[in-house]
Amino acid sequence: MSAPKRLVVLGGGESGVGAAILGKVKGMDVFLSDFGKIAPHYREMLDSEGIEWEEGGHTMERILLADEVVKSPGIAPTTPVMEAISAKGIPVISEIELAGRYTDAKMVCITGSNGKTTTTLLTYHILRDAGINVGLAGNVGRSLALQVAREHHDVYVIELSSFQLENMYDFRANIAVILNITPDHLDRYEYKMQNYINAKFRILRNLTPEDAFIFWQDDPVIQSQLRQVSTEARMFPFAEHDENGCRAYVDDEAEIVFDTDEDSLKVPVAQLSLNGLHNLYNSMAAGLSACLLDIRKEDIRRALENFEGVEHRLEYVATVDGVRWVNDSKATNVNSCWYALESMTTPTILILGGKDKGNDYSEILPLVKDKVKVIVAMGKDNDKIVNYFNKENGVTVISTHSLEDAIAACREQSTDGDTVLLSPCCASFDLFNSYEDRGTKFKNAVKSIIPNK
Repeated sequence: MSAPKRLVVLGGGESGVGAAILGKVKGMDVFLSDFGKIAPHYREMLDSEGIEWEEGGHTMERILLADEVVKSPGIAPTTPVMEAISAKGIPVISEIELAGRYTDAKMVCITGSNGKTTTTLLTYHILRDAGINVGLAGNVGRSLALQVAREHHDVYVIELSSFQLENMYDFRANIAVILNITPDHLDRYEYKMQNYINAKFRILRNLTPEDAFIFWQDDPVIQSQLRQVSTEARMFPFAEHDENGCRAYVDDEAEIVFDTDEDSLKVPVAQLSLNGLHNLYNSMAAGLSACLLDIRKEDIRRALENFEGVEHRLEYVATVDGVRWVNDSKATNVNSCWYALESMTTPTILILGGKDKGNDYSEILPLVKDKVKVIVAMGKDNDKIVNYFNKENGVTVISTHSLEDAIAACREQSTDGDTVLLSPCCASFDLFNSYEDRGTKFKNAVKSIIPNK
């Protein structure tokens, strides 16, 4: 009898622990290693499954005995452990790749630089409300591997980052969605935009003529890449206006038209629960996905109208002394901030800053000059923001180095009728643990200044 396959999992978070449990369920010899600390509840899960693990460093002798490695998305391929694994020629896959081997569920896979989470949650909401046995996975929801190990779903809706797509090879989406591609995470991709684009387009791997590719028709990066790559999948472009065979667009009656090969559906734009141009596109992508899964028209229409939105994405917090405070902490790149500013209808105090990822702020400069009264920079190092906006373009920038100081500066600069918008353009890791941590602390700070009733 042959020895069980030796699976090493790197990273002890949601993705890694799920992969380890699935490996154990499938009879593999599993070892999990995390260079940092593993959260207590994940340690308990590993112990309850009898899975060996380590934290605070890597035992390379044991890792290099692996037949296959599952790498958590956040681990860059240039880290010493990954370089050693590569030098040994050990195959490296993602948790999503591993999980895909053990399920025949339909896969709706969503990527893009902006709007992924909203579109993923909206698609999941439509399917769940329609009574579909659906799972939510990827960057949101629970580990896909853990769900495959412990549950059964007929459909999974999966948010995929470029990091997750890097180590997917045989996995196949039934519906692949690319919302948009704008510069993001360039520090991970040698500051080469094409490397980032290539990672995103891995979502098209293995698509067949039975599958569907949904994409934003007017994205120049997507259009350019489609001239260089091909797919056998059916094409379902969407755009604000009907053009070049779009399958979702807004007609002259201000209704979204969803048009598949089998049927069509109309939903009034005014009745959508999510506002703004970016959310119009998100609704189109989610609605097309649902149509292609044969969800009833009335279920799609109802779900598009009653979806409650995503935490940390243009999330209204409170109005204090006539000033609206909005949490858009999930805006970790410039294009995401562009969409937030595009939706602003009142004079805005904009909070920017954090860990820069190679940002080019020129994209938002016209909107900043048109809509923003003051920029409050909030980060350990604000020089790039100050130099670009203040010194080069004459925009007033106030530099702060803590949330408390940023809130105080916003209060001082805002007046009745203004909006304070946290839409940082940057990762959160200089002052916060995550964008969720940043957004939650921002909301708590705002609520603490509400006058007692």
